[in-house]
Amino acid sequence: RLKKANALLLEAIDRLREVLARRAREHRYTLMMGRTHGVHAEPTTFGLKLALYYAEMNRNRERFVAAAEGMRVGKISGAVGTFAHLPPEVERLTCERLGLEPAPISTQVLQRDRHAHYLAVLALIGATLEKMAVEVRGLQKSEVREVEEAFGKGQKGSSAMPHKRNPIGSENITGCARLLRGYMVSAYENVALWHERDISHSSVERVILPDATTILHYALHRFASILETLVVYPENMRRNMERTFGLYNSQRLLLKLIDKGLSREAAYDLVQPRAMRAWEEERSFKEIVLADPEIRAHLSEAEIEEAFDPTYHLRHVDLIFERVGLGKGA
Repeated sequence: RLKKANALLLEAIDRLREVLARRAREHRYTLMMGRTHGVHAEPTTFGLKLALYYAEMNRNRERFVAAAEGMRVGKISGAVGTFAHLPPEVERLTCERLGLEPAPISTQVLQRDRHAHYLAVLALIGATLEKMAVEVRGLQKSEVREVEEAFGKGQKGSSAMPHKRNPIGSENITGCARLLRGYMVSAYENVALWHERDISHSSVERVILPDATTILHYALHRFASILETLVVYPENMRRNMERTFGLYNSQRLLLKLIDKGLSREAAYDLVQPRAMRAWEEERSFKEIVLADPEIRAHLSEAEIEEAFDPTYHLRHVDLIFERVGLGKGA
């Protein structure tokens, strides 16, 4: 049964990878604000976000294949693993017929580090799903609204508030990931059996193995469907970029001043007060810089305009896509 479950899980992983790849290519150049600590940092693209997740799911696939292979073992080595009453040849032939590898050494049972590793990988894949789901939830906030889960005709977001369109699918994925982490802890608890075996692991595994594989299979397919139909709002992404008055260009401006021969400290002392003015006065940072005689003494209007060109941040996008296997010819 676990062999069949693993085949289904691998299919689900590959479906999600395909959706991530397709939508990443679709939004390769869809400019949006990158955020660190929840605060505007510098521009990125929505496609780069998805390409990042695609690369992570590739690593998860490798981990899953290895963990599933680690579970493809068997043993018939007797009560304490010494082959006291059956020769090793019986174990070899039986495992061969079942498509299993004989465990090199065992007690009355296979060692549960294998199971713990397997459940840990399922939980890690769940954590990746949660990571993506939390991003959707954050970007669907009313004050952000850069993406939105598809909302069907006649669907209700809230029984009390008719206006609500909630990211319930992504919230559901978050809950599934929590369950998977709990099952992982239970699997770790099963590693330390008494002597050559006890039965304390059995009741746990009867729950966690079927539950964890079923939950992950469901979560992979559900999130793939969420991504397939995810509504993206490029206009809102660009609008949100300007909510911080173009301050994301401060580092580019700083570097241009350094290129002109200023020390880093001197350039920083020029840029920071003008950036703070933009914050406090809620004015365009570029307009403040263009009108500032101290900065204009070092930079021309064309050089300042260049420092505020958002497409500057896109110049290595194609290279990054190539590096994760999403190049135009891939």
